[in-house]
Amino acid sequence: MAGAVGCDMSHSSQTLEAIFRETFFDEYDTLLEGGRDEPVYLPARSDRVGEVNRLCYRRDYFASALHETAHWCIAGDERRKRVDFGYWYVPDGRTTAQQRDFLSAEVRPQALEWIFSVAAGYQFRLSLDNLCGELDTEAETEVLAFARAVSAQVREWCRKALPVRAGLFADALTRHYGVADPFDPANYRG
Repeated sequence: MAGAVGCDMSHSSQTLEAIFRETFFDEYDTLLEGGRDEPVYLPARSDRVGEVNRLCYRRDYFASALHETAHWCIAGDERRKRVDFGYWYVPDGRTTAQQRDFLSAEVRPQALEWIFSVAAGYQFRLSLDNLCGELDTEAETEVLAFARAVSAQVREWCRKALPVRAGLFADALTRHYGVADPFDPANYRG
């Protein structure tokens, strides 16, 4: 990918933190931070003056930062007032039923992460996030259905506008990394 003159083309999570801060901090008092063993969103407590919202991602993983940003960009005002947006999360080792629920909740965030990845000139990998979980005979079919659903959501967003915050972040990534057109459907084959 060709980069804009003077831009840092490295895929460092610290670069994403800076882009996120420049894009959102003034309006949303939210910081993107790495270094966690597990990702989590921590809203500011209303009883603490000056406290900010913190969107935390795994260690210093670029993909984790993109993924957590996707969740934040989709979450509405009320969800952004709750720890982890008020969603349940069962870590790796989910049952088949839990994995099915996880996959249905991950279509939009993973589609948005894919768009962010393309905007940053970064390789996207679909995540099932359940390496130690149960597998049954329907698992392969469900994984293929999940991949198709993520792809369909990406194609829809390429035709229509992204949610507002997602559009702002995709634009900021595009400017920083110098990607020509992250909404070209040819970017989303596979």
